Amino acid sequence: MTGTRALGWIAAAMAVVFLGAVWAAGSGPPAGPPAATGSVRLGPDPGQDVAGYLAGLPATLPPPGPAVPALVQFARPLTVDAAAAVPAGVGPVGTAVFRVPIDRVQTALRFEPVTGTGDAAGALGVARERAAYAAGADADRAVHDGGGAGTPEARAALARRAAVAAAEGRALGDPGCACVVALVVTADRAGLEALAARQGVRAVQAAPPGTTAPELALSPLLPEQTTSASPPPDDGPVP
Repeated sequence: MTGTRALGWIAAAMAVVFLGAVWAAGSGPPAGPPAATGSVRLGPDPGQDVAGYLAGLPATLPPPGPAVPALVQFARPLTVDAAAAVPAGVGPVGTAVFRVPIDRVQTALRFEPVTGTGDAAGALGVARERAAYAAGADADRAVHDGGGAGTPEARAALARRAAVAAAEGRALGDPGCACVVALVVTADRAGLEALAARQGVRAVQAAPPGTTAPELALSPLLPEQTTSASPPPDDGPVP
């Protein structure tokens, strides 16, 4: 009897530990996917001439009929409310691309799934919160790695990386952050043509019919890239 009672207490304790672990794992925003690395690239190639890239986009539109995923790239970073209004009435948003604009500082592209129906701005807001959480995690990781760096140069580089990610996290944590640079929207040809004509949209590049979300490799044109799709400078102060 005593052995049976002891086994019962052990099982109960294990259940409490398990439930606590499940709660802890789900208590923070889940991390979004890493930068998409599929086989269907949407966005300019590194160093590509911007005018040439833009000129080739109409040829990517699908024939009338099928709905396809397309990368909708903005002329300037938008707030989640403004970004949510762009594809209204055209098609669902599958992914949001966030990037905090800091003058002469390279900041990360953060790809977050957009889930839920009905309140598009609310769904984008949740994605923004996940991006902020990921930026904070990046900052913590860089601080940790900096403690083990072997050279002053490596420590300085990691310290800057931590400072940049922390600044990103603070910016993305603001609901009014103008940090959305692109969306992946699924629509037919007519819808994509309508999107391309909407105010604030700089470029719409469609994937071939039949392309699925995991096949996409996203690399949006940044608003400041006006001549070539080259990396921006990274010599400015971090706020």
